[in-house]
Amino acid sequence: MNNLLKMSPRQLFLMSSSVVHGYEYLQHAENDMSAYLKKNNVNKVLFIPYALTSHDSYTEKVGTVLKRWGFDYEGIHRAADPVRAVNEAQAIYIGGGNTFLLLKSLYDEALIEPIRNRVLNHSVPYVGSSAGTNVATRSIHTTNDMPIICPPSFNALALVPFNINPHYLDPEVGGTHKGETREERILQFHELNDAPVLGLREGSTLLVDGDRATLIGLRPARLFWRGSEPEEFQSGADLSFLLKG
Repeated sequence: MNNLLKMSPRQLFLMSSSVVHGYEYLQHAENDMSAYLKKNNVNKVLFIPYALTSHDSYTEKVGTVLKRWGFDYEGIHRAADPVRAVNEAQAIYIGGGNTFLLLKSLYDEALIEPIRNRVLNHSVPYVGSSAGTNVATRSIHTTNDMPIICPPSFNALALVPFNINPHYLDPEVGGTHKGETREERILQFHELNDAPVLGLREGSTLLVDGDRATLIGLRPARLFWRGSEPEEFQSGADLSFLLKG
């Protein structure tokens, strides 16, 4: 895994979520995501809907938006050979849903190494949302999902050398809920793990272009280091230091 960062320039667009209050589906990311795909000369997107069980309807929902933006699409579940579909893809988009189901499906279809190879060795652009962002990182240890099914490993695609917590929530000011906060759960992760964790609030995206990582979107992000106080980063912040592993 240490050699991954020496390969071809990565092109990653990692969203916290496809749905943000006050916006239609994917609307909050329309300008940035369209520009990202056009910059990488993408005409057709391979969508991977494995985080939900309704593959056809999920693909149609995402594809309708992509079509409106001027991009063609196909669902990998319709491909006769999913590995070949990845190897021929201009861009790979993995949507949100249940991260455990998604990762198990990627293992079952033998897609972990092909996706990693295409993104890291051939600079094929990768788009992730929620669960699709979780699996782009080192592991799914910092997902919020319920383990409705067990993948063979929690190790994920490792397109970046840290973890992300999509849908990061701050404690409600004056709230009466006394259960664990998202921050407390991440601190528990750091009791046993060293990897930094980037908490992406809704509407925020991590854009990776080679060795440069930039926080973009509507809201700040919160970065957690083991043994240190969390740090806040505003949209536009340079987070390239996280790519150094």
